[in-house]
Amino acid sequence: PAIGVSGAFGLALASLQSNSQTKDDLIRDLEEAKKTLFETRPTAVNLKWGLEKIMDVANKGSDVSDIQQSVIDTAKKMAEEDIQTNMTMGKLGSELFDNNDTIMTHCNAGALATVAYGTALGVIRATKESGKNIKVIATETRPVQQGSRLTAFELKHDGIDVSLIPDTAVGYSMAKGLVNKVIVGADRILRTGHVFNKIGTYQVATMAKQHNIPFYVAAPLSTFDLESNPEDVIIEQRKASEVTGIGDKKTAPDDINVINPAFDMTPPELISGIITEKGVAKPPYDESIKKLFEAN
Repeated sequence: PAIGVSGAFGLALASLQSNSQTKDDLIRDLEEAKKTLFETRPTAVNLKWGLEKIMDVANKGSDVSDIQQSVIDTAKKMAEEDIQTNMTMGKLGSELFDNNDTIMTHCNAGALATVAYGTALGVIRATKESGKNIKVIATETRPVQQGSRLTAFELKHDGIDVSLIPDTAVGYSMAKGLVNKVIVGADRILRTGHVFNKIGTYQVATMAKQHNIPFYVAAPLSTFDLESNPEDVIIEQRKASEVTGIGDKKTAPDDINVINPAFDMTPPELISGIITEKGVAKPPYDESIKKLFEAN
């Protein structure tokens, strides 16, 4: 969700930086800024959502100053709503977790990936705040280490018992009975229940299914894409240097070919439930997701 709100503030800033004297010229500048911002992260649907919401407001403005004020106010409101959405989602999701659960999570879906509180980590926080005794296992999340750099930091800061594991120890941890449930965030969820999230999520979900461990996804309705099919979604490819080295230290041969997708797709049959601010969708997802939006 942070990426959508950031995109909204990006367009608000673009409106202030524009030298346009007319509404039409300002809208043209904002469309250019929108295109530039969207191309930075094509897989994350929240970015598109945030940009389109601001453009809708801008197009309704009467003149330059009205548009500038309206888009700033809208971006601020989106930030405030994100916090409330995450807290609501956290409370609803916490009901799925039990006392003494050990919960595995992958990548970062916490306060550092949202305006505050988090989606998947928001559920973990709410579970802890409800009085339940829980532990968390965080994957390091190679190659950019969001799990070790961000998730482990957040949970440790909050006083939540967290252990960090290499991505390659997911199966080991589950086979040893160290994991009761899994929860992750999402960058895009289709109407069919297909979930696009940080690379490695599909592997975690597959291992969870193998070991009969519930696998949950937490994301607001703004993360849902009700139009695309799985084959339509563009998977962002990241630079080779993320894989060929660690920091300044090179760890791979020169001129090695690298495949470095930032996201993967988890099919709905591996997902136990999708937690949103309007309730928890359960299989079959084409029906339950439709009901969530009808209720909204």
